[in-house]
Amino acid sequence: MKQLIHWLYIVCLVALMSACGTSRHAERVPMIGGLKGEEYQEKVIAGFPQWNCVTGKVALNLQTGGSKNTKLSATLRMKKGEVIQLSVAPLLGIEVARLEISPERILAVDRLHKQYVELSFSELNRMTNLNLSFNVLQSLFLNEIFLPGKDQVEVSDLHRFRMTAEGTRALWEVKDSKKLAYRFWTTADKGWLETTSVSLSGTAYALKWTYEDFTKLGPGYFPQHILAELQGAGKEYNLDMRLSRMSVNEDWETRTELSSKYKKMELVTLLKMWLGK
Repeated sequence: MKQLIHWLYIVCLVALMSACGTSRHAERVPMIGGLKGEEYQEKVIAGFPQWNCVTGKVALNLQTGGSKNTKLSATLRMKKGEVIQLSVAPLLGIEVARLEISPERILAVDRLHKQYVELSFSELNRMTNLNLSFNVLQSLFLNEIFLPGKDQVEVSDLHRFRMTAEGTRALWEVKDSKKLAYRFWTTADKGWLETTSVSLSGTAYALKWTYEDFTKLGPGYFPQHILAELQGAGKEYNLDMRLSRMSVNEDWETRTELSSKYKKMELVTLLKMWLGK
């Protein structure tokens, strides 16, 4: 009987400790927008708009480390899973440059000088020692929360995020990333993604995307102001994009074909031209 009582005491003690541990864990789950963290995450994921195409006119303001900004007029076209196109046409609608990003390649075209740069993501990652992909860049342009290596974030992926309440916003942090740290800030009330940060662990380098001025577009709301900033470089590098005349039109060519008149150039040469070095 004494042994039975002893074991019952141990079982009750373990059960009590487990209950206390569960209670402490429950207390650590943040309340966001009146919901527990997991419920809030599920609501945000379920509410993500599923755009197939997004197009619009965009006023670009490019700052590349110097005191002078470059302002351009362009057209932005995106088709989910296929392509991102940025067509620069400052004069009379005549295209002078194009940046096209697809799962197969990154293509930069200089129409004025009949030259271009073309490289795959595998080539780019060998050069930079990173793990960039089309899906990551697509999510940055489409105002989406993402996970490296996945086409789309699902409810079953939520355990991979660490959730923290920060005033009127919620911070999502990817737990299992090593070289790059991924952070997302969403509004507590509507669940809109306002900020994305991709930083290089152990350094001051980070790519920060800020989204503002949301407007109704198709099945959801899309930001009309997008600011992409490179941080930690010592100089100011950013791309300010203000969108207008937005639509979900799908009637456009998703691939750029170049004639034999165009000459291929090295990426380093293009970067020197763009960054003014």
